[in-house]
Amino acid sequence: MQPASGPTDARRPEELRVAIDAVRLASRLCRSVRHDLVVADQATKTDSSPVTVADLGSQALISLILAEAFPVDPMVGEEDASLLRSEPEGPITAAVQRHVAAVRPSVGATDIIAALDRCGHAGGRQGRFWTLDPVDGTKGFLRGGQYAVALALIVDGEAVLGVLGCPNMGPGAIFSALRGNGARTEDLDDPDEPSPIHVSRPADLRDAVWAESVEGGHSDQRSAAAIARQLGLRQAPVRMDSQVKYAAVARGDAAIYLRLPTNAEYRENIWDHAAGSLLVGEAGGAVTDVDGQPLDMGAGRQFVRNAGVVATSGGSLHLAVLEAIRSTQAS
Repeated sequence: MQPASGPTDARRPEELRVAIDAVRLASRLCRSVRHDLVVADQATKTDSSPVTVADLGSQALISLILAEAFPVDPMVGEEDASLLRSEPEGPITAAVQRHVAAVRPSVGATDIIAALDRCGHAGGRQGRFWTLDPVDGTKGFLRGGQYAVALALIVDGEAVLGVLGCPNMGPGAIFSALRGNGARTEDLDDPDEPSPIHVSRPADLRDAVWAESVEGGHSDQRSAAAIARQLGLRQAPVRMDSQVKYAAVARGDAAIYLRLPTNAEYRENIWDHAAGSLLVGEAGGAVTDVDGQPLDMGAGRQFVRNAGVVATSGGSLHLAVLEAIRSTQAS
């Protein structure tokens, strides 16, 4: 495994290039699947959220690309190969292979299963690994709303690189961040020189735009509304699926993103926040849990030491949001 300093640091621009290329191709695959979506291309996870050909195809494709460029790097991925392995002749397996083969013609079902099997790493505080949500916001994807392909590189428990592919954000966009080097955006389909992005802080806190999840099961919307009242926010929330909300904060479309625990035991998955949180931080914002603690990227596959997520444009605004959370929790 590569060390976290020395040659690894020197390779970082190359890692970013590979990551952007992989996310771009996976985003196009997702668009293709969405175009061809039929009932036979869907199944159901145990938590009742839909799993699609896009999830499996996107993850397999990115795993294949990263394995070619960085063969010793493990991955923490959301999906696994159990569905394809249990239904080798099924319609989902055939559809995944068809869409991946459109990008990698020589890849077969066995290669796709092996690529998905690479993604079961446990994470942790030592060494380096990639973490991926192949279609963050699956329900948004299915309804034609917002979703993202989210990829991040973690080194010794710290996110050092993050890329979001957002096919439905305008004409489609790629967002990327490299620790210590800021955040950027570029067109998904017509890549040109990336443009730097920065958060925006409203002159009056009451004018801050705030974002939250579409699905009430993903975040405590009642508590979020109470916090908004405590802050005196004048606008209704902007509800979007996926880590697109992080992109909105990073480029100044929103100033606050709240993801509040729906129960005391719930913990967020690392792949749902690693790329987006780095993007906001590098754009000048702040990301913590509801207690103001940094997200612990080295805790494993979940943020077992953190509750909820608060992303803002930073500064006094972030402190005001945390104070409003404390105040509403105490009441």
